[in-house]
Amino acid sequence: MATAVRICICGDEGTGKSSLIATFVKDTFVSNKIQAVLPQITIPPTPGHENVTTTLVDTSARPQDRTTLRREIRKCTVIMLVYSDHYSYERVALFWMPYFRSLGVNVPVVLCANKSDLTGDGNTAQVLEEEMLPVMAEFREIDSCIRTSAKEGRNVVEVFWLCQKAVTHPIAPLYDHKESQLKPACVDALRRVFYLCDRDQDGYLNDKEMHDFQAKSFDKPLLPGELENIKAVVSKAVPTCDISKGLDLQCFLQLNKLYAEKGRHETIWIILRKHHYTDSLSLEDGFLQPKLDVPEYASTELSPAGYRFFMDLFLIFDKDNDGGLNDQELAALFAPTPGLPPSWVETSFPSSTVRNEAGHITLQGWLAQWSMTTFLEPKTTLEYLAYLGFEGPNARDSTTAALKITKPRKRRRRPGRVDRNVVLCYILGSSASGKSTLLNAFLNRPFDALYHPTIKPRRAVNSVELGGGKQCYLILEELGELEPAILENQAKLDACDLICYAYDSSDPESFSHIVELRKRYPQLDELPAIYTALKADCDKTTQRSELQPDAYTAALNMSAPLHVSVTWHSISELFVALAEAATNPSTAFPKTEEAPDRTSLYMALGATTCAALAAFMIWRRSTSSV
Repeated sequence: MATAVRICICGDEGTGKSSLIATFVKDTFVSNKIQAVLPQITIPPTPGHENVTTTLVDTSARPQDRTTLRREIRKCTVIMLVYSDHYSYERVALFWMPYFRSLGVNVPVVLCANKSDLTGDGNTAQVLEEEMLPVMAEFREIDSCIRTSAKEGRNVVEVFWLCQKAVTHPIAPLYDHKESQLKPACVDALRRVFYLCDRDQDGYLNDKEMHDFQAKSFDKPLLPGELENIKAVVSKAVPTCDISKGLDLQCFLQLNKLYAEKGRHETIWIILRKHHYTDSLSLEDGFLQPKLDVPEYASTELSPAGYRFFMDLFLIFDKDNDGGLNDQELAALFAPTPGLPPSWVETSFPSSTVRNEAGHITLQGWLAQWSMTTFLEPKTTLEYLAYLGFEGPNARDSTTAALKITKPRKRRRRPGRVDRNVVLCYILGSSASGKSTLLNAFLNRPFDALYHPTIKPRRAVNSVELGGGKQCYLILEELGELEPAILENQAKLDACDLICYAYDSSDPESFSHIVELRKRYPQLDELPAIYTALKADCDKTTQRSELQPDAYTAALNMSAPLHVSVTWHSISELFVALAEAATNPSTAFPKTEEAPDRTSLYMALGATTCAALAAFMIWRRSTSSV
C-alpha cells in the first residue's frame, strides 16, 4: 500500500479550493480573506490510522500559472477537482478532464461539488444522478464524487479521505464501471482467497470458515447477527444462491462486487492485502520468496510441519479415497498456483515418483516428490507453499517454517552418519547398461525389455527404510547426454551424496566405460561410490578391461561390485545399500589399512623401563652408602 499521498487540488477560480484546504487544516471555516494560492501543506500519519503521509497542493487556474499547474499535476498521486456552480460544472467535461488526459497523467480524480450551502441541501441522490454520474460515466478516471461545503464544514474531512483512499485503496484494479463487473485479475485473487479459506474443500464457506476468514482478514471476529446479515444481502443480490451450506464461490464474488459498487472497495483491499497481494494484484515477492540462507555443503529438507501440510493437502483432495490423485484432483489442488512447477513438467511428472496401478501419484510418491523438489530447488517449494496457503505454528511464521536446513557436510571420509533425510545419487554407466530400468524398478514399475535411450537427465525419488526403521528419501538421477557438463560442474558434484557406477555384466564393453570415466574426471574420486553389476540374471561375461571388475575394485580397496537384477525381488537391497552409503559416506570410500594394535606392547615396554629404572636407583643408593 502507498505510504505517501500527494493531492493536487484543481478547479476554476472562485470554486473554494483554498477554503476547503484551510477548513480541513484548521477544522473551522476561515471567514477572513485568504491568499489566492495556499503554500504546500504536509500532514504526517495520524496515530491509530494507516501509516500515510498526505501532502496538499493548492493550484491556480490562471493562464499565467499554467506551467506551475502542469508541473504539480504530473507530480501528484491523486487530483481533487472542485466545481461550485453550473459554469464550473460544465468546465469539468469541457476543459479539466481533457486537460488532464492531454498531460498523460494516470491518476484517480475525486470530483468535489463545493459550496453546497448556497444551493441548499437538495436531494443528494438526485444530484448524483443528474450531475455527477454522467460525468463519471464519460471519464473513467473519476474515482468518486461528493458534495461539500467549506463554510458549513460539510464532508470536508470526507473529501480528503476519499482522495487518500483513491491512492491507498484504488478502485481501478478491482472494478470495471463500464462492464459493472469485477476485473479478471481481482476475480482470480478472490478465487484464491476463497480456496484458502475453504478448509475442507467442499466448495462452500461454512459458518466456522466465515468466522476464521473474518478474523484473518480484519483481525476481529464477526459480531452476533453479522453473518446472517451478510447471507441475507447475498441472497437478495443473487436469488439463485443456496446459502444453506454457506457461501459458494459465486456468492463470495458477488459479495465483493457489492462492496465495490457501494464504494466500500477498501474492504476488498483489506482482504487482498491480508492475503499478501500488492496493488497490481500480484503476490508480494517477499511472500513468494522469503529470505533463506543455505550454508555451503548444507541442504534443505521439509520440516515436520512441511510434511504435515503436504500430507493434509493430499488427503483433502483425494476425493474418491483411492489413495491417488487423478488429473482432476491434481488440477483442483494446484488451482491457486500458476500450475505444476516447471521442473515437474520437464521431468514428466508424475513419472518421476511412485504411482498406483491407475498411474495416479500416491501419498508416498507425493511426499517423495516434494522432498526432492525441496532438496534440489527450495525456492520452488517456498513459492508453492505460499500459493497453497501454508501457515506455520505461529501466526507470524513465514513459509520457511516448512523447511529445515541440514548441518553442513564437509568431510565425507569422517566416520559417522550425516544429518540428512534426503540424499542424491548419480547413476553413471555406459549406454544400455540398464540405468533407466534400474530407476523404473526403484519406482516399482514393471520390467520393460525394450531399450529407450535417455537424452535428458532423468530423476526418480522414493522412500527407503534403513536399519532401525529410519526412513530416508533417495533421489536417483541418470545424466543422459548432459553427463559431461554435469560432471565438470563442481557445484553439481558438491550436491551429490553418492556415485553409483553401474555396468552390464553381460556386455564385455560395459565396464571399460567406468574406467575411462574415472580417468577423465579425477574429481569423482572425492565422492563416495558403490560399484554395481546390473543384469545379473543374464550370462556373465569377461569384461574387455585391463582389470576385471572384482580385481579393479580390490586394487582401489573398494567393496566388490554388487550383482543385481531388476527381475529379482532382492533388487530393493541395492536401494537400501545406496541409501546407507549416502548417509554413511565414509563406508563408500577406499578402505584404509588398519594399523596393528600395539597397545599391549607399549604397556609392557613401559613397565620394563620403570622396573629397570627402579633397580638402578636402588643400586646407586647401596653403592653410595658403602
